[in-house]
Amino acid sequence: MKAVGWAQSFPVSGGVRAGRQWAREHVEALEWTREAPGTVDDIVLAVSELITNAHVHARSGAQVMLAWDSRCLHVSVHDAAGGEPASPAPDPDRPSGRGLLLVDAVSDSWETRQQRDGKTVTACFSAPGQPDPHAVAGK
Repeated sequence: MKAVGWAQSFPVSGGVRAGRQWAREHVEALEWTREAPGTVDDIVLAVSELITNAHVHARSGAQVMLAWDSRCLHVSVHDAAGGEPASPAPDPDRPSGRGLLLVDAVSDSWETRQQRDGKTVTACFSAPGQPDPHAVAGK
C-alpha cells in the first residue's frame, strides 16, 4: 500500500469519543493493531487530545485527516482558531493542559500550520519496524 487517507469532521458535542473510534477503525485497516498495538493506542490518544484542543480552545469542530504515505501516518486536526497552540507548564493540580505534551511524547514529530481559516496541527507516527523518518543522521 503506497498512500491512503481518510477525513472526517467531528462536532463539539460527542466528537472526541467518535473521533477515537473512527481513528482506531482506520488505523486497523493498516494492520498496525497486530504489528504495533502500542502505536495504535498512541495514535488514538493523539487524535483524542487534538480533537479536545479544537473543541475546548478553538471552540470549533475538528476536521481530522489520517494520511498514510508508506513512511508515516500523518494525523492532522484542523480547527477554526488561529495562532500557535499554547502548551502551558504542567500543573499536577490542574486536570487539563497536557494535550500537546502528550502528543509530543507519543508522536515522532508534530507541527502547526497556520491557514486563513484557522490552524492545523499534524503529528507523524512512523511505520512499525521502520526507523524514525525524522531522525537526523549521525544522532
